Amino acid sequence: MDPIATQTDDRAELDIVDAPAADSAPLAAVPTGGFTPPPPAPERREEAVTDGPWDGVSRPRPRNGGGSRFLTDVIVELGLCDAERVAQAVESARTSGTTPERLLVESGAVSADDLARAVAERHGLDHLDLSVFQVDMAAAHVVDAAAAKRYQAVPVAFIDDRTLLVAMADPANVLAADDISMITGYEVRPAVASADDIGNLVSRLSRLDHVVADTGADAAAEQEATTQSAEVLDLRESAEDQPVIKLVNQVLAQAVEQGASDVHFEPDTDAMRVRFRIDGVLSEATEVPQRMVPGVTSRLKIISDLDIAEKRVPQDGRVGLTIDGKHVDLRVVTLPCAHGENVVLRILDTSNVVLDLDKLGMAEGERERFTEAFSQAFGAVLVTGPTGSGKSTTLYAALGQLNTPEKNIITIEDPVEYQVDGITQVQVNPRAGLTFASGLRAMMRADPDVIMVGEIRDRETAQIAIEAALTGHLVLSTLHTNDAPTAITRLTEMGIEPFLVASAIDAVVAQRLARQLCRHCKQRTIIPADVLRRNGFHVTLDLEAYEPDGCARCNNTGYKGRIGLYEVMRLNDEIRSLAVERASADRIAEVAMRHGMYRLREDGLRKVTLGLTSIAEVARVCGTGAG
Repeated sequence: MDPIATQTDDRAELDIVDAPAADSAPLAAVPTGGFTPPPPAPERREEAVTDGPWDGVSRPRPRNGGGSRFLTDVIVELGLCDAERVAQAVESARTSGTTPERLLVESGAVSADDLARAVAERHGLDHLDLSVFQVDMAAAHVVDAAAAKRYQAVPVAFIDDRTLLVAMADPANVLAADDISMITGYEVRPAVASADDIGNLVSRLSRLDHVVADTGADAAAEQEATTQSAEVLDLRESAEDQPVIKLVNQVLAQAVEQGASDVHFEPDTDAMRVRFRIDGVLSEATEVPQRMVPGVTSRLKIISDLDIAEKRVPQDGRVGLTIDGKHVDLRVVTLPCAHGENVVLRILDTSNVVLDLDKLGMAEGERERFTEAFSQAFGAVLVTGPTGSGKSTTLYAALGQLNTPEKNIITIEDPVEYQVDGITQVQVNPRAGLTFASGLRAMMRADPDVIMVGEIRDRETAQIAIEAALTGHLVLSTLHTNDAPTAITRLTEMGIEPFLVASAIDAVVAQRLARQLCRHCKQRTIIPADVLRRNGFHVTLDLEAYEPDGCARCNNTGYKGRIGLYEVMRLNDEIRSLAVERASADRIAEVAMRHGMYRLREDGLRKVTLGLTSIAEVARVCGTGAG
């Protein structure tokens, strides 16, 4: 499904690319019969899933007799929580000034979605899981986003030409239902969804051209009015260019909503392809018609404060955006190509970054070795891996534990991705003469206890970092190598004396990021031993594991989120001797493995057996070699 042009069903489609420029253009309603009430669902939702594709609707069970029931009684009847736990919540609620249901949710005994299902059952209404239910976009836009947020109610489908199906967090709020009926002119048929689901839907369906706002928009507009060309002013102010602005805003908001780390705008002969990198894998999002390509490219340059007239050389910039109240930073790079300019946006969403060492996915042994290494008073700890493998996140997790009032921590980065209180962070600026090497030299005179170097790129930076580690400082840095043992040989190839490398380096961590299996749809499987051996895993027995399937929660990919694969090598006397002898990385790896180091693929295999990822994903990120 095209995330920018949202399709409601076979007969109605909304396409923002071809939409008229005027904001007041009404959305076409789905023809009568666009929503067909589902047949009665089984008593438990899990049974409905196994009987066939589930559409996200649970119907209430038939009841014998009338009379009202307490919501807590319904929770017990549905098997969502045991009677003893519910009774305790009822008793606690007498003196806590809240409801038993809220206490059950806050304690984790009942999920918000389960509570919504119990509410629906109590009132004899349908329950909607909005992460699965196919929302009719035309129906959703009948009510203003502000009103939907105020009422905690969103229309999700047209039942017929006179009736709306409305998902409500509180179906007992008859005033909200009456107001929606008056606003829309439709009769309202209520259904129940969790407040979180409704909040997410309201956020997603907000008018994205108002939701996305440049945090420095006022200053930028004033500067552009005096310094930019008429072409810029026309793009910002011409009514016929409003679809371009709306398209760019919607693409950015959609990318942030889906958790994309990068957005690629790639011009071709007759269109511009837009792709999102989600969980490390690129997938197509939409296509921009050829007539809008120049405007989209110019718009991306404007918000990034780049020169729109310069199309012959690469440019890079950075911009801060507020998307639905959440601040994100964008790093923007343009690259001239055969059909125009390729634009790539790196999205830095700090709200989704895990900086807790215990949550990165390191096994207990690896985490202990890593923690012991960066807890030393001096020495160097390196984190290696390809671009986008989470090296900076691992270093920041370590800095989070080191960040105490007794330590002076200074970092030099390109760019500063995560701003942390209590740490002095320096941004590299080559045009002003501030490089990694020059900045590192200056940092050495600023009385640091801990130094973090964003990346060792050249011999000069490596030399200063190694010398800092040997003169009583703890140095953390990243290096681009495929595995941990290769980091030792890489530094010697840079021209660092082997005895300095052996003396300074205390530990090397290599890592990859593998996609995590969706916990809602993963399927158990048996992987034959011969298949594992063909993929480079040295095993003799079949492996019981899980494989991806695909559902609405993971966009039918079978994966949602990522988890780290790690190998942690501590340098002991034997490895230091090999480093001085300029031994190969393979020999260093053999000794490290004898002393308990797990290779990346071995750590991946452990996570496969735990059901966290798949064998195919481990093979994808680690290759089929011995490492």
